[in-house]
Amino acid sequence: MRDNLCKYLAEKYPIAFTQWLLKDSSQDVSILKTELNLEPIRADSVTLVQTQNCILHLEFQVEPEPTLPLRMLDYWLRLYRTYHCEIVQVLILLRRTRVYVPDVFELPTTLHRYRVIKLWEEDPNQFFNIPALLPFAVLGKTQNEEALLQAVAHRIGEIESVQARQELSTVVQLLAGLQYSKELIQTIFREGMMRESVIYQEILQEGERKGLQQGLQRGRQEGRQEGRQEGRQEGQREEACTLILRQLNRRLGRLPDRFVSQIDDLSLDQLESLGEALLDFQDLHDLESWLGSRPSS
Repeated sequence: MRDNLCKYLAEKYPIAFTQWLLKDSSQDVSILKTELNLEPIRADSVTLVQTQNCILHLEFQVEPEPTLPLRMLDYWLRLYRTYHCEIVQVLILLRRTRVYVPDVFELPTTLHRYRVIKLWEEDPNQFFNIPALLPFAVLGKTQNEEALLQAVAHRIGEIESVQARQELSTVVQLLAGLQYSKELIQTIFREGMMRESVIYQEILQEGERKGLQQGLQRGRQEGRQEGRQEGRQEGQREEACTLILRQLNRRLGRLPDRFVSQIDDLSLDQLESLGEALLDFQDLHDLESWLGSRPSS
């Protein structure tokens, strides 16, 4: 699953990857959708980014595979035969391993090299200036994991786009699960992202305004206090529901209406519990099971 998250990032933000791996600042970059019809091929794991000068072949792996060197040669031959241009191949390893990972396929008459990046040996600071690569920062080299995770969370909080901020926060948390405890991830991300959102602030202000209007009818002072409290709570709940639904749609696909209705009826405490639980969901059955046994508000 996590290698597919990386593939998603590369296909959505290809320019970020060419800036990092090719030191190419060109904006003329696109995802190459191609059919390499010969077998064996793992199209679900291959990302091909086309620039003016070359094709960048990206392969993401959580665990190294013994068959990889031959497969990299196979990809190179097919791509070169089709496009007759420079092919840059990069294997990006996500999880720390002591297993030797070769960067070459070698026989007496054949030698093919490609690049291997072990994220745990990379300086995480290089990713902070390219927001789309922030998920890789949490897997970088550090002597203080908690401080690094907090720094990444803070940097994500500075992203102006609400959608990008929420999306990258989700990917960061999922990739961080390769190296950090679930408790630490939840502690750092549970509060910050939800409450920094511009949408949240707008909902909160609107909730306070409506609450104040209702409260003022019952008495100026009492209404102001109660209205603000009611508006604040409802604003928090609506924003939490919006974020949770987005995360579930990305993780499990478009949710059936019956699930959306059940989630919309959850309290703020229940939504926060769901936000923690969804990190472990694999399919709709997990969501259905959670909703059937959800904690009371």
